[in-house]
Amino acid sequence: MANRTVKDAHTIKGTNPQYLIEKIIRSRIYDCKYWKEECFALSAELLVDKAMELRYVAGVYAGNIKPSPFLCLTLKMLQIQPEKDIIIEFIKNEDFKYVRALGAFYLRLTGTALDCYKYLEPLLNDYRGIRMQRRDGKFELSHMDELIDSLLRDERVCDVIMPRIQKRHILEEMNELDPRVSVLEDDLEDAESSSEEEEGEAPPEPVKPQENRDSNREHRKRRDRVDRRDRDGSRERKRRRSRSRSRERRPRHRSRDRDRENSRRDARDRSRDRHRRDHRERNGGGSGGRGGNKDEMSVDETNKLRASLGLAPLK
Repeated sequence: MANRTVKDAHTIKGTNPQYLIEKIIRSRIYDCKYWKEECFALSAELLVDKAMELRYVAGVYAGNIKPSPFLCLTLKMLQIQPEKDIIIEFIKNEDFKYVRALGAFYLRLTGTALDCYKYLEPLLNDYRGIRMQRRDGKFELSHMDELIDSLLRDERVCDVIMPRIQKRHILEEMNELDPRVSVLEDDLEDAESSSEEEEGEAPPEPVKPQENRDSNREHRKRRDRVDRRDRDGSRERKRRRSRSRSRERRPRHRSRDRDRENSRRDARDRSRDRHRRDHRERNGGGSGGRGGNKDEMSVDETNKLRASLGLAPLK
């Protein structure tokens, strides 16, 4: 019984007013503690006191979709459907900005396109700051005019899908709505008039073509100098890099060449020793044979010489 719409309520957009909020969010609101304790048996008069206690604007937050008090009071207003005069008083209230935000949000859900543009557009001049709660539960600073602009333009505000309304230019073409006059137009006109007066008092001197050419030449020369300096700097950096790399590589090449030279020298020494050894062995064997023959011949000759001299032969 506590969650039903009042019997004498009018349908909005062809359906039950509470159905303007999605079912999953609606069921979360019915189960939350704030709805059961603070929104039970609320009337239009008591709703004003609860609206004055609001401290931020939000939809649902946290991972388990917790509804905010702002959204709970919006559903309660859809349930009891207060009179239009009460909603307009909510919007015109300048002392409590969250009461104004609640009335604007409810009017955007239930009002016609003409009512939305008529009562919400003047709130674009309200630049007071308001607290907005994000989906992760953290707060951020926003402003009343930003909230009203999102109500008129965005499809989803505070996790609630906004009903479609006609575009403003269509209503203007049908002569149902006057063209909107911005508050900033007077300031823009004053700025334009002051700029025109300044131009009329002191017109700028035309720049001579010769001065233009000279300035262009100077600019080109400076640019060429900068480009040349950059190129020289890049070349110098490349040279330094190549020198450092060559220095790093030189010890490696030197060590490799030294190892190769040592191995070649060892191989030559080994081969030289082997040849010497072979040569010695060869020369030692041959000289002994040839020496024996020489010794034998020399003994014979010696005996002949001794016999000629009358000496005894050698044994």
